[in-house]
Amino acid sequence: MNLSFSNPSRSYDITRDCVRFSGYVNIREVEFFVEVEALKKLSPTLESAEPGYLQSFDASRERIYAVANKAYVKGRKGSTVYVLKAGDF
Repeated sequence: MNLSFSNPSRSYDITRDCVRFSGYVNIREVEFFVEVEALKKLSPTLESAEPGYLQSFDASRERIYAVANKAYVKGRKGSTVYVLKAGDF
């Protein structure tokens, strides 16, 4: 089953050094984290600070969603948290 990404919000999590966003399967929320190294791979010239990470996420949103959906379909469907790493892109 494919995820929907009906909530476009995302936030930088300083403790995990990643950008957090959510996908949904029916009413169930599935949490995703995109590591900063993955964002740097997507946008090699990005500013290394929160605004740059969020801009990179926004610029690559469709690709990130596609990778998130693939990770969900391929992964543990019982899990509610997925971490997307540079190697996933």
